[in-house]
Amino acid sequence: MHQDLAERIQDLPRFKELVTRRNRLAWTLAILVLVVYYSYILIIAFDPSVFGTPISSESVITIGIPIGAGIILMCWLLTGLYVNRANKVYDAITEEIVREVTGT
Repeated sequence: MHQDLAERIQDLPRFKELVTRRNRLAWTLAILVLVVYYSYILIIAFDPSVFGTPISSESVITIGIPIGAGIILMCWLLTGLYVNRANKVYDAITEEIVREVTGT
């Protein structure tokens, strides 16, 4: 019975749309984070003086610190974006699929 239900769900066009949309967003965000993070690491590895430059002539804080904090903040914001999309869009589609399959 459960296998029949799973097959019926997987055959629905709305389910396929849900999977495609969710995967597209997840991969886009993952690639964005990886590109930004590894670019930061590569710059540190191959030209550390870029991030070693002080923010001002009298500051001991280097430009790399706020950029690193910005990367962390970006990851939080992208996580929030995904959660928001999941709660507002993907959950609604999931409820439609459940109603269609169960007939309620």
